[in-house]
Amino acid sequence: MTPDPTPQGAGRPGVSVVIPAYNYARFLPAAIDSALAQEYLHTEIIVVNDGSTDDTPAVLERYGNRIKAIHQANAGLPAARNAGIQAAQHPFVAFLDADDFWQPTMLSRVMETFATLPAEFGLVACGEERTDATGKPVSFQAFEKNPEREISVADIILQTRFGPSATVVKKEVFAAAGLFDTTLRSSEDRDMWIRIAAQRRVYRIADKLAMIRRHGGNMSMHADRMKLNMNCVLGKAYRVGLVPRSRWWFWLQVRGFFHFQTSQMFNGAGRRVEAFRSLAASAICWPWYLRPERLNQPALFRLRAAVRYFVDGLHRRRHGPPA
Repeated sequence: MTPDPTPQGAGRPGVSVVIPAYNYARFLPAAIDSALAQEYLHTEIIVVNDGSTDDTPAVLERYGNRIKAIHQANAGLPAARNAGIQAAQHPFVAFLDADDFWQPTMLSRVMETFATLPAEFGLVACGEERTDATGKPVSFQAFEKNPEREISVADIILQTRFGPSATVVKKEVFAAAGLFDTTLRSSEDRDMWIRIAAQRRVYRIADKLAMIRRHGGNMSMHADRMKLNMNCVLGKAYRVGLVPRSRWWFWLQVRGFFHFQTSQMFNGAGRRVEAFRSLAASAICWPWYLRPERLNQPALFRLRAAVRYFVDGLHRRRHGPPA
């Protein structure tokens, strides 16, 4: 844990940083170090070791009392985050995945934003920068041309607008919204943001302060699991009626973009036939998105995807799958 030794810390709300960790010992030090290096000093750092079988316990031991380590049998990412929330001592909870890391100003900028917003705002997120496995930034489109704005529940249902490592949440929000759904094996964060946005207001700042590492072990690489759980999350939002079912055009756009996303996952897994089928299903659900930039996509994004899938297929046939 990191106490705030400065006078500026007096009266400032504390932030509990929750880092769930499962077999990411090679990345975990960068995540913890980035949390310890925050300019916003009134924090505690909670690392939940979710039954890791690698060197994670040894990594945590090296940090001593600078962090609070929780060790539990493997129960999955949602359960690990829930354990961190329940152990949190501060009124704000920030999430940082073990394979991601923050810029030093992440918490200070988000907490400054909270201070300027009305009390009904329960979550503030920052922008994200994609990196490779070594932590080097890679080219990636911004979510929107002007991403700093309030995010509605309809926005999150249509498309995930931020990941866990970019968020800070008022702890009181979980009493009403509930904890992470442990029945989900992925997309549990999107489900949580939907539930929070249904009750409290949500805001995203433009600054890209969360560094999201992309590597072969990412959960997002598992196409079938992601499709199943995304479908479950969207189905739950539809049944609850967070956006009225009478707005059929909205829900058709949601299904259309869902199928587009699953096509991308199938293509990434080398399953070209399923990728094209999902792309066709997307076009059938909603043939034309008038403002694709709101979905972090260029014009004619599905046509571009079809060309890319074809080219990827040719490359695989000539050179084999990537190592």
